[in-house]
Amino acid sequence: MSAPLKPLKTWGHLAKRRRKPSEYEIVSTNLLWHTRDKEQPWDVGHTGFMADFYRRYRNGSPITHDDWNAFRDPDELVYRTYNILQDGQESYVDGLLDQHNKEGHDRGLTAEWVATLSQLYAPSRYLLHTVQMASAYLVHMAPASTIANCAAFQAADSLRWLSRVAYRTAELGLAHPAAGFGKDERRHWEELPAWQGFRELMERQLTTFDWAEAFVALNLVAKPAMDEVVLRQLGVSSRRHGDVLHALLAEAELRDSERSRRWTLALVQQMTEVESNVPKLTEWIRKWEPLGAAAIRAYAEQIPENAEAADNAIGAVRAFHRQLGFGD
Repeated sequence: MSAPLKPLKTWGHLAKRRRKPSEYEIVSTNLLWHTRDKEQPWDVGHTGFMADFYRRYRNGSPITHDDWNAFRDPDELVYRTYNILQDGQESYVDGLLDQHNKEGHDRGLTAEWVATLSQLYAPSRYLLHTVQMASAYLVHMAPASTIANCAAFQAADSLRWLSRVAYRTAELGLAHPAAGFGKDERRHWEELPAWQGFRELMERQLTTFDWAEAFVALNLVAKPAMDEVVLRQLGVSSRRHGDVLHALLAEAELRDSERSRRWTLALVQQMTEVESNVPKLTEWIRKWEPLGAAAIRAYAEQIPENAEAADNAIGAVRAFHRQLGFGD
């Protein structure tokens, strides 16, 4: 007679660690039901458009790994801790807005800088929405729940800051009703030369379906390009025009970008554990990097009082690539 089985003290996929699993491990790992069988990703229908889509663009990606579920978010965020973290961030931003509103900050801005904000800041909500959509795509297509969670928090970050841009647009419109705030953003996004590089970059990214290439295009090129020029370099110019509020808001948004880069680095490190992945990742970075550089240059040409904006932003993106193990 066989010995009775001993009950597990935790979930089977966590038992091998021989320690009590953390909250992050319990609620974040091995959650995707549609990764159990590579050939049959959809239990409700093994044929049809969605099953074929996942087989081709996720399961059939040229970027492979034996255990995507081994990926871990360096910050080990879960929904609960993300909300605690961002509640503090939102309180900080609310404090900035309240303080500067009481001081009549927006009324003291120069006409030149108000025009810059109207053209280069207020339309950025369209760019942030594309980043949100692209991040949400990764949520659906990622081969592990721990990767999907990171993309979900990145999408939430974009939505939060999109909302802040809309709020600031309304505030600036009250202080400067003739400047076109709340009226001209779509036209600026579609027609101003400053935005056309980012429009092309994001439209191409949003029609890239292989999950790994979509990740490379977004997290290694498009989002770093936005971070370095739309946030950092416009923030540099804002200080030179006496708009400290804008600079502080940009710095607050960049804190979220730093967290995004941490999980991006961790995922790239996992990808490069498979030697055959490296040439394809290199190929994709070389494919997308010129589009990112062109987007930066088109935007940076319009930033006043910051002649080094393009070179500084492009240099920062390339430094990030070197940190990831790519580039000269």
